[in-house]
Amino acid sequence: MQLIKAWFERQFNNPQVVILTVLLLTAFAVVYFLGRMLIPFFAGLIIAYLLDGVVKQFTKRGMPRFLGVFISFMFFMLLLFFSIFWLVPLLTKQVTQLVQQLPTMISEAQNLLLQLPEEYPRFISEEQVHEIFSVIRGEVGKLAQNILAISAASVIGLITLLVYLIIVPLLVFFFLKDKEIILNWFAGFLPRDHSLAAQVWDDVNMQIANYIRGKTWEIIIVWVMTFLVFTLLKLQYAMLLGLIVGFSVLIPYIGAAVATIPIALVAYFQWGLGSEFIWILVAYAIIQALDGNVLAPLLLAEVVDIHPVGVITAILVFGGLWGFWGIFFAIPLATVIQAVIKAWPVQTDISVCHEPQALSEEGE
Repeated sequence: MQLIKAWFERQFNNPQVVILTVLLLTAFAVVYFLGRMLIPFFAGLIIAYLLDGVVKQFTKRGMPRFLGVFISFMFFMLLLFFSIFWLVPLLTKQVTQLVQQLPTMISEAQNLLLQLPEEYPRFISEEQVHEIFSVIRGEVGKLAQNILAISAASVIGLITLLVYLIIVPLLVFFFLKDKEIILNWFAGFLPRDHSLAAQVWDDVNMQIANYIRGKTWEIIIVWVMTFLVFTLLKLQYAMLLGLIVGFSVLIPYIGAAVATIPIALVAYFQWGLGSEFIWILVAYAIIQALDGNVLAPLLLAEVVDIHPVGVITAILVFGGLWGFWGIFFAIPLATVIQAVIKAWPVQTDISVCHEPQALSEEGE
C-alpha cells in the first residue's frame, strides 16, 4: 500500500496531471452514461469534422469562412436528401428480399452439408448437421421477430428519425459556423495554465480529424467500388453487399474475413460453384488487396501507427462498451491513450539518480 500511495503522490503532485485526469474522467463519464442520449450530438460532431476539412480547403483558396461553411453544408444536405429518397429505400428493399430468401438458403445449405457425413463420417455426423441448422433457424426466427418489433414501433421510430433529421443538420451547421466560439467557450472553464491538456488535445484533435475523414472516405470508396464491380458481375444485392464491405473496413484484420461470408453465400445460391462464383471471390480479393495496400495507407498515412494487438484490443474493449460507435472510434480512442502516455510527465527519483555519483565520490 505504501508503494501505491507513494506512486500516486509522485504522479499527482503536478497540477497539470490533475487537470488532464479530471478532463479525461469527465469525458469518459459523459460518453458512458449519456452516450445514447447524445447520439445526435456525436453524429453532428463527426459530420462537422468531415466537412471542416472541406471548409479549410475553401479558406486556403481565399474564400471567406462563412461562404465555405454554407457551400459545404448545402453539399451535405444534398447528400442527405439523396440518401433518404434513393439509397435508404433501395437498401431496405434488398434487406427485405434477402430476409425472405433466407429460409430457402438455409434448406439448400443443409442439403449440401448433409453430404459431408457420408464422405467424412469420423469428423461430422448427420445429428451434428441438424443441430447446427436448428440453431441457425432459431437465430433467423429471432431476426424475423426483431424486424416485426421494428415494424410495430415504426411510428415511434419515425418520430425519432424526424427529430434527428432536424437536430443533426442544425448541430452540423453551428459546429462549423461557430467552431472557434465553442472551443473558446469550453476553454474558459479550464484553469489558465492547462498546457498538458492542450498538448494532448492538439495531438488527439489532429489524429481524430485525420482518422474520421480518412476512414469515411475509405468506407465510401470501397462501398462504391464494390457496388460497381458486383453490379458488372450481376451479383444480387450488390448495393447491400457493397455497404457491408464498406463498413467492414472499420474492423481491421477481421472485417474483411467476416464480409466474405455473405458474399460467398449469395454468390453460391445464385450460381452454385461455377465460374461466376470464382470470379466474385477473385474480384472481392482484389478489392481487399487494393484497399489494404493502396487506399488505406494513402488516406490514413497521417494517423498514428498502432500495433495490431493494440488495434484489436481497442476494438474489443470499446466495441463492448459502446457497440458500433465504439468500433468506429476504437482507433481514435486508442490514439487518445497513446497521446496521454506520450505527454504524461515522467517523474524521476532524484535520490536514485545521484546514488552512483555519491558512490564514485566515496571511492575516490
